Amino acid sequence: MAEKNTFLLRIITPDRIFYENQVEMVEFNTTEGEIGILAGHVPLTVIVKPGILCISEPEEEKLAALHSGFAEILQDRVTILAEVIEWPDEIDQERASAAKARAEERLRSKTPETDIARAETALQRAMARIEVLK
Repeated sequence: MAEKNTFLLRIITPDRIFYENQVEMVEFNTTEGEIGILAGHVPLTVIVKPGILCISEPEEEKLAALHSGFAEILQDRVTILAEVIEWPDEIDQERASAAKARAEERLRSKTPETDIARAETALQRAMARIEVLK
C-alpha cells in the first residue's frame, strides 16, 4: 500500500512502460518552467520540454533524459506520456556530443533554410543526454 507522502508515477513511451512505481517527488521541465511534484499536487496537465527528469524514490534518486511529451498530474498519480526518455546507460555519449555540435553549428550558421526552433530543441535534447551522464 502506498504511503501518504508518495504517489504513483507512470512514464509511458510508444515502445514501453519506461517506469512505474511509488515516488516521493518527480521534477522535470515544462514549457512553463521547471516543475516539482509531490503527493497531493493540484491537478494539472503540462507539456514536457527537453531536460533531466529526476525521480525521488523513498530509498534513492534516479535521473533520465526526458525529451518531449505531456504530463497529467493528479493528487495521487502522475502519468507522463513521453515521446523519448532514456536512462543514462541507454545513452551513447559520443552520439550525444555529435548531436550537440551539429545543433550548435546550425544555430551559428543561421541560413534562411535553418529551422531555428528545431535546432534549439535538438540542442536541448543533446544537452539533457550529456548532463544526465555526469
